[in-house]
Amino acid sequence: MSFLALLDFSSVLVFALTGALVASRAQLDLVGFAFIACLTAVGGGTVRDVLLGRDPVFWVGQPAYVLICVAAAIFVFFTAHLVESRYRWLLWLDCFALSIAVAAGTGVALSFGQPGVIVVLMGVATGCLGGLMRDVVVGEIPLVLKQGELYATAALAGSGAAMIALSVGIPTRPALLIAAATCGILRAGSLIFGWSLPVYKSRPPKV
Repeated sequence: MSFLALLDFSSVLVFALTGALVASRAQLDLVGFAFIACLTAVGGGTVRDVLLGRDPVFWVGQPAYVLICVAAAIFVFFTAHLVESRYRWLLWLDCFALSIAVAAGTGVALSFGQPGVIVVLMGVATGCLGGLMRDVVVGEIPLVLKQGELYATAALAGSGAAMIALSVGIPTRPALLIAAATCGILRAGSLIFGWSLPVYKSRPPKV
């Protein structure tokens, strides 16, 4: 298995677990669990592949991705009640999945010979869009839009860090690990220490 495929499989598995946890919070049936798990796990990568013109899309070319999602959904369906704080687990699993997915998306775009701006955007899309779809479908405020939190910013910084690393001669694999680490540290810091961006606050107009 190639390094990129390993990143993709890992992000799909962990994102599928987060999708299933969200389904448990929404009290869906087993089919609902499988659907949300699959949507979360492959949503970002699907958008990435469509935009890059990849044929076939990664999970169509390798259906094992879908089987991983379904297995994760079944596992969570029968074990979610054992978890004391499903939302806390969701946040940390999502943090881990985001970091891996950003690295995977960045690597795939690089393998297609895309310019730096597109590479960074594909890293962000791969990391953020699956979770965004998950939260919108179940009617929750998407984590990517939570007020002031570092989420899309962490993804952007991670993918950008990979491009900086490549520009100074660091090989691709270590550069992708730097992307994952940068994204993960920023997102974890937001969860633990409350790191955030300034939030716009309206002010009365000057007379």
